[in-house]
Amino acid sequence: MFFLNHYYEIAAVILFGVGFMGLLLHNNLIKKAVGLNIMDTAVYLFLAQRGFVWGRVAPVMGDDRVATVEEYINPIPAGLVLTGIVVSVSVTAFSLALILMLYKKYHTLNLDEILLKAKEEKAAKKALEESEDA
Repeated sequence: MFFLNHYYEIAAVILFGVGFMGLLLHNNLIKKAVGLNIMDTAVYLFLAQRGFVWGRVAPVMGDDRVATVEEYINPIPAGLVLTGIVVSVSVTAFSLALILMLYKKYHTLNLDEILLKAKEEKAAKKALEESEDA
């Protein structure tokens, strides 16, 4: 009975878990960005579901009918979801731009290979500086 009444929350938790596992288990940077977006979507689904109450109306002015405070839905979760979506799109665009720059520099999307090449690059730069100082 619990699962029938709370299927949105269960779906949000499952989506969050899928995104989190994608973020942890994959070395490909694009797959990590997709995992982060799946996690964001799960949070937005959860907030939107918790903010909606059956039988209540949106707090929008212009009705001929006057509603009491108890008949309105709280608009804050919807505002948080909209703000979160805007921030998520911005973070995704920025992360994809950084991933593109990393790919142009290291010619791979594998995080382990990028870290290894960056470490080798740093060691070579340090050795060059030491040879110049001597």
